[in-house]
Amino acid sequence: MPLAIVLAEDNAAIRKMLRAALAELANAEVIAEAETAGEAIAALAAHAGTWQLAVLDLFLREGHALDVLRAAAETSPGQRIFVLTNYATPKIRRRALAAGADAVFDKSTELDEFFAACQASSVAQGR
Repeated sequence: MPLAIVLAEDNAAIRKMLRAALAELANAEVIAEAETAGEAIAALAAHAGTWQLAVLDLFLREGHALDVLRAAAETSPGQRIFVLTNYATPKIRRRALAAGADAVFDKSTELDEFFAACQASSVAQGR
């Protein structure tokens, strides 16, 4: 079974690219998508027993990943949350990790690392 992902990204073209790349490179399936923090929080709750990885853009159409991270503070074992952003400054990384992110990746320079971490999560889930 593929790794079940909730993807929060406000750019439709990037969502489409990520969905395809995650399926190909990480044996993952996007089970829910969101453009706003509220939609992401609702998607995580609606799929509470099924998602293993949430991928969050920092700045969403409304709200940001930090809102989602705070709402998802009580994740189950095996559930991970990655922030994928163009704004991976040291300060943003610290804030996201402090709010509950498992990792923060820069969209422009760390995609290889991001996909490797997704693949590792898939392998860890026995998929």
